[in-house]
Order: sequence, then C-alpha cells, then structure tokens
Amino acid sequence: MAMGSTPCGIEIPEVFVNRAVDMQLIRNFVAKAETLGYDSLWVQEKIVGDFPMLEPVSLLTYSAALTSRLRLGTSVLLTVLRNPVQLAKSLSTLDHMSQGRLTVGIGIGAGSRRHLPIDESIFGYSSERRVRRFVEGIQVMKALWTETRASVQGDFWNFKNIPMEPKPLQKPHPPIWFGGHVEPALRRAVKHGNGWMGAGSSSTADFIKESALIRRFLDETCRDPSTFAISKRVYLAVDNDRGRAERRLREWFAVRYKSADLASRVSVWGSRGECTDRLGEIVKAGAKHLVLNPVFDEIEHLELLAKEIMPHL
Repeated sequence: MAMGSTPCGIEIPEVFVNRAVDMQLIRNFVAKAETLGYDSLWVQEKIVGDFPMLEPVSLLTYSAALTSRLRLGTSVLLTVLRNPVQLAKSLSTLDHMSQGRLTVGIGIGAGSRRHLPIDESIFGYSSERRVRRFVEGIQVMKALWTETRASVQGDFWNFKNIPMEPKPLQKPHPPIWFGGHVEPALRRAVKHGNGWMGAGSSSTADFIKESALIRRFLDETCRDPSTFAISKRVYLAVDNDRGRAERRLREWFAVRYKSADLASRVSVWGSRGECTDRLGEIVKAGAKHLVLNPVFDEIEHLELLAKEIMPHL
C-alpha cells in the first residue's frame, strides 16, 4: 500500500466512554495496526477520573508483546505526578520489552488544567515549584539512564552513586518528546527534549503559532531542526454525515474533557476529502508527524485512515 510522506501514528483505544473496557478491541486494534501503514501507537495519561481510561505504561507494555514493528509512545505522561526514580525503571524496562521502540512523551499538566484541574495533593505532592520539580525529574531519569552510578544534586532529589540496571536499550535513552502550549514550555521542549507534540485539545490555529515558536527556538539555540520531531495529535471522525460526526465527537469530549464545545473547536471531521484537506493544513503548518485519534468506531477508522487518507498526506 502506497503511503504519503508524512508518518502517522494512531491512538490505541484507551478511553471507554459509556462502555466497558474492551480488551478484545484493544488486541484486535493493535494487531491490525501492525499490518497497516502506521509508524507508531500512542497513549495518554489520566490517573483519576469518572470514566474508564487505562494506565499508559501498562497499556504500552501489553501492546509491546502484541507488536514487533510499531514504535510505542506516551503523549503525555504527567511526570509531576510520578516518582522519577520508579518511572525511569518502568520505562527502561518497557524499552527492553519492546526491543527499543519506546518514545517517552512528557508534560507538566498545565495544558490539561484548562479543562480539568490536577490536584497534586492526591498524589502526595505540592503544586508549589512544580516547574522546577518537573525539570529536576527529567534530570533524575536521564542520570539514571545514562550514568553507571547516577548522582543528582537538586532541590527535590539528592543522591550520589546510585546504580540502576538495565539501562534503556536505546542510547543514550529513549527519545523524549514534550507537550506544552505556552512559550516557557516550548523553550523547555527545545532545551531538554528530542521532539514536541501539539495537543489534541489544541486547534490547528494554535498549532501553527506554537510550531512556529518551536522552530524559532530551535534556530536561536542552533539546534538542527531535522533532529527534532514536531508532531500533532488530531481528534477526528470520518463520516459523510458531518452533523452526526460532530455530535459523536461532542458527546465524547463532554465526558473526556467536560467540554462538548472543545470538540467543535479542535477536531477534524467530515468526508474523506474534508479530513484529508484539514490534516494537510496541519502538515503544511510544520507537522512532520501526526497522531490520528479516532474516538469511536476505532477499528473502522483504523483501516479507513490507513487506506484512504494517509496515502494523500
């Protein structure tokens, strides 16, 4: 099957709105995705909530056993809600279990706060100095992944000569992609990361502005843009009945983000041609990679997107 020049990943069914968790669907979806033209499988993170959503590292570990080719990515892990020492171990283990196919997408969670507050106190953390804790957590993971005996001297973590094995299979460590919307977050992505992904809860217009800032910061820091990934998650629904597509997206967003109106602002929906054109706009705006995120009829979308839309991107 001929594919377009823009690599595309797809979201694993992970959010189950008004239905039970369906592991058979996940097995079938992941196995079929391996046979189509996708380059990667992706998951998100939301630990507490009033609808079923699976834990991302566990789901990728499960998916690693069902696949051999596709990269496996998180977009994003909210690392301010996790212990970086334990997370470094989990992710290094997953990198081995997947034979070096892991991409670690991380974020601070501020973008999610626009829709649903994150209360760090539930996890035993304070929201004070969360940016500093976020950056230091990244330093902790990188040290444990790359140093024979890791040492970190910080405000939140202090340790010397701590060994952790195995190191990740990918060297020096799995690629780290950042989320984020505001200028300081985008600067952090360029400073500390290997890529950036525009959120699914942001519009194409947002992506155009944010990706332009990313490119400017890459230029200012003399980083080679070809070594830095720029991606965009896109919630979408392919349906010739545009009203039905929008209604179903709005129903899902009302549960997932507690905002039906957000669906109409950020999603792509309509006929095959309309969806192809709107995804093409995102590519023209600078996306070197797309994560396609259907939220219903997942198997049907999986095949349709691969066969009828991706070849034109």
